[in-house]
Amino acid sequence: MKHVSLGGLDVSRIGLGAMTMAGIYTGGGGLDDAESIRTIHRALDLGVTHIDTAEIYGPFHSEEIVGRAIKGRRDQVVVATKFGLVSHSGGGPGVTDSSAANVRAAVEGSLQRLGTDHIDLYYQHRVDPDTPIEETVGALAGLVAEGKVLHIGLSEAAPATIRRAHAVHPLAALQTEYSLWTRDPEDELLPLLRELGVGFVPYSPLGHGFLTGQIRTPDDIPDDDWRKTNPRFTGENFQRNLRVVDEVQAIAAEADATPAQIALAWLLTRGDDIAPIPGTRRVARVEENTAADTVELTADQVDRLNNLTPAAGERHDETNMAAIDR
Repeated sequence: MKHVSLGGLDVSRIGLGAMTMAGIYTGGGGLDDAESIRTIHRALDLGVTHIDTAEIYGPFHSEEIVGRAIKGRRDQVVVATKFGLVSHSGGGPGVTDSSAANVRAAVEGSLQRLGTDHIDLYYQHRVDPDTPIEETVGALAGLVAEGKVLHIGLSEAAPATIRRAHAVHPLAALQTEYSLWTRDPEDELLPLLRELGVGFVPYSPLGHGFLTGQIRTPDDIPDDDWRKTNPRFTGENFQRNLRVVDEVQAIAAEADATPAQIALAWLLTRGDDIAPIPGTRRVARVEENTAADTVELTADQVDRLNNLTPAAGERHDETNMAAIDR
């Protein structure tokens, strides 16, 4: 597996997102913790070094699974987790809180669940409109000084917030949605990150599964799955977005690869400071995703993918879009 640098932090250029190990897509049903742990072990065996989780996933369950899986293999793993969507002063899960006190409370819980004495990459999960970013990053800088955190990052932060945060303490990475159907970061974020020397971690690099080609009608999505109400998975947008998938599938056939591998291989052409984290809880999927590291796209194929029309519809519903710093 090739490696890249995220602001000085060395990681495999394909990582593993552990969100679905907490049942995020299906409301928690059908979880198989043993399979999740096997998936993490298989990822490590295949050369993945970058495992991404968050306290809100579950809440807490994903971190616990990652902690169990990396026991005895901690030195092989760059552990990334996130805080800020669980208030530890009484608000609980789903309450945004990046106050200094909450940062300090959150990190202790994450360290315990992950079974480690340090977190390699610690992100603010969403920008807290009620806490100045300088206060949050100041608290993170304190954790770095104590050795509890090695590198810090932000998730879904706007350019102005990134600049303010980076001025307090260097950021290693920004995590934001980026894929063939979400191209927004190319306009302002990527140029800014490269100016500052900050790495980029795309989440949902497979468009919440849409780019795998496995979802051809809304009926392919379980009724308790949040994608049922996602604007890109409903109505006319769904049909329009199949055109993106059709082109990805055509190129996959040419390259003797799967659509998921093509979508990931395209992201890997976007720079040596980009490290996507496709999420799965299945061994077969992690084997498929990591194999994208060896897919070589032709210049013509890259050009065709570059010129695809991005997805129709907002990438989240109104409530979730309102939580994104813009």
